[in-house]
Amino acid sequence: MVLWPRSQGPIRRRCRTGPTLTAQEMALYDRFMAKRKSHGTLQFAVLPWRISEGGNRQIMLLTSRETHRWVIPKGWPMKGRKPAEVASQEAYEEAGLIGKVVGKRPLGNFHYEKRLAKKAVICEVLVFLFRVERQLDDWPEKGERKRQWVDVKQAAALVEEGGLAEIIDLFASSYVRFVGPRPRRSRGIFVRRRARRPAASPYPEPNLLHS
Repeated sequence: MVLWPRSQGPIRRRCRTGPTLTAQEMALYDRFMAKRKSHGTLQFAVLPWRISEGGNRQIMLLTSRETHRWVIPKGWPMKGRKPAEVASQEAYEEAGLIGKVVGKRPLGNFHYEKRLAKKAVICEVLVFLFRVERQLDDWPEKGERKRQWVDVKQAAALVEEGGLAEIIDLFASSYVRFVGPRPRRSRGIFVRRRARRPAASPYPEPNLLHS
């Protein structure tokens, strides 16, 4: 597994943890994407995740239609749609998941053998991190696949593609910044408030010296 993009050094260094890509790097990105699309072996996928009731990160895995092995939602490029949009659409169609892609760049990529009607080809898959917000009871491919939430530490052992397993391991060892926004809390938890002074009494204080 190689973090995106695989062959462009300048972008690769910036895509790991660096800032937003410059205009020149974005142009390089677009040319890289066009080249991959022209070969017809590029796919886009999501790594769907959520926080369980116990506070652990989980990944949604689903079975493939042909071999019934554990995979993640993925599909071919769609005309007029960005890679992240395609990946989100596949999450809905294949697993009935609604959510948002985290970040503008893929988490990583991996390769696998895709069996077509007349031949098998080696496909490159760009994987986007996908935070699940809703899980539908009905979806387009419900009768063709099974889906299951798996602890992030166990998911890598269930998939067959080594590159995908490495991406899952990368996510499992990542910092909690991948978790969604923290819920708002009362300011009193973080800010020490000053003690209120008692209200002034309307009656004069007693003169203790002459009592």
